[in-house]
Amino acid sequence: MAVIGVGIIGASVGWNLTRHGAKVVFIDAGQPGEGVTNWSFSWVNASNKTVRKSYFDLNVAGMATYRELAAKIGPDSWWHPSGHLRWADDPVAEAKVLKTSELLTDWDYRVEVCTGAEVRRRFEPALTMRGEVPVWYYPDEAWVHGRHLVGRLVGQAVASGAELYSGVAVCAVGTGADGCIRTVALSDGSRLDVDTVVNAAGPSASQVAGLIARHLPMRREPGVVTRLDCAQVPVHRAMHAPHIEIRPDGDASVVLHSREIDALISTGRDPAELGRLLQESARHVVPELGSARVTQTRVSNRPIPADGFPSVGALPSVPGYYEAVSHSGITLGPVIGRLLAAEILSGKKDELLADFRPERFSP
Repeated sequence: MAVIGVGIIGASVGWNLTRHGAKVVFIDAGQPGEGVTNWSFSWVNASNKTVRKSYFDLNVAGMATYRELAAKIGPDSWWHPSGHLRWADDPVAEAKVLKTSELLTDWDYRVEVCTGAEVRRRFEPALTMRGEVPVWYYPDEAWVHGRHLVGRLVGQAVASGAELYSGVAVCAVGTGADGCIRTVALSDGSRLDVDTVVNAAGPSASQVAGLIARHLPMRREPGVVTRLDCAQVPVHRAMHAPHIEIRPDGDASVVLHSREIDALISTGRDPAELGRLLQESARHVVPELGSARVTQTRVSNRPIPADGFPSVGALPSVPGYYEAVSHSGITLGPVIGRLLAAEILSGKKDELLADFRPERFSP
């Protein structure tokens, strides 16, 4: 079984297949976990996934799967279940957050409303915010160090017999006279005999699908993420502040992202300038970040199918071909990995994936 793409989704699929005895080959054009997985805000949540109830339910299952995974393999340096904060600075945005929080409460999702003063006292003393501003706290949410988790999953899979081909791309997928998957050809000239291909190639998923003459329509929505080096990390959890998203990234680093800064990518701004703009926005929320050093800034294409929802499961027209392509891969990776591995091995389809089947894009 070939898993093409070794970000969080591919790693999760391969790890689950391996632990059930399947022979897995991981293939990545780069290095495991160093693509979009490493350049994501890496926020595990369902509070931002309310556009469709089935999508919300899948993300809630993703959160639960993380808790199970941490118990199975140990939390180590990758798992940070410290909750999430969100607040706004204008009445329209505040009303929108309030409306969403009411819906989440109706769906039995835990939300607490605090004041800015309470947040500074209980959670984040380094923040600057008005004492009376309402702040929504989501205690069951988390952030993940994606690269560390991918390393752990792939390492365990390889120790159990999986193979890893990194730094090589898949350039052809061969089928037999019966239309079933038979081979994959790699850019180094090698050819592997396989009976299953899992397309978990993230932003390159449409190109991989094209190797079997499959049209997988994808959005083009690039995002920019920057990392700051801090002598001491001044924040303890992921947060959506006005105009900026901030989270810790380990002992000496902070990650920043902003949809507003994403909107400037198309103007041709240099990534270094975008990184400086992100730091400037963050400085207004956490003054200590003004003296931090920007170490890395990266613009990445998000792997988003055309309708915005995951494409997960078998493609009936090509036996042996499966897709595992989704935005919010950090939240969904482990649950997609568990559900898709079970489907590949047993043929049984889980109802959680009913709205997200690949054939909805078939002509």
